[in-house]
Amino acid sequence: RLSDPVGAVLAGGRSRRLGGVPKGLEHVGSLRIVERVVAALGPVTSHIIIVANDAGASDWLPHIPVVADLHPGLGGLAGVETALAQGTSAIVVAWDMPFVNEMLLQALADAAEADDADVVVPASDSPFGFEPFCAFYSARVRDPLSAFLSAGGGPARDFLRSLPRLRILSAPEVARVGDPSRLFFSVNTRDDLERAKAMVAAAK
Repeated sequence: RLSDPVGAVLAGGRSRRLGGVPKGLEHVGSLRIVERVVAALGPVTSHIIIVANDAGASDWLPHIPVVADLHPGLGGLAGVETALAQGTSAIVVAWDMPFVNEMLLQALADAAEADDADVVVPASDSPFGFEPFCAFYSARVRDPLSAFLSAGGGPARDFLRSLPRLRILSAPEVARVGDPSRLFFSVNTRDDLERAKAMVAAAK
């Protein structure tokens, strides 16, 4: 089996559209979004970190270590690099995704092992066509990713398309572990937050 990957909660972004409030600290149902992400990662990995540059991040979940970006200001891929700098492969999840589940994250890890993939991303209807920040990254991607960021970085899709073994978990594969419109729902605005709360209430 693959060595135990680190689970990394990517707590980036300035939350401009949410009035500057850290997105993952908002409650959806009885839990904060960050707690929901950690709960999904927990069964899949024994080591979880929060990747954040916020000065108050160590107070969010005091029992989980916080690691700052090595290349701050270069977006989500900088958070992925920080996760890989822990010395192992990584399963990363953006902290604004309240409905990511354990089955999806396990499917990413299983596909990585089965296909010896550099990265496994789930297909989605995002502009990318997949979710680069709900994904599995092999430890061997660390050096090329650091080189990409040192050269100034760029869109995640540009980096991912440069890899020899990119595995996309197909839409039917994703659908087997959950409703994609729910799994990849992200909270960026107040309207999104209200929709997420309504989704939880409707599921009760």
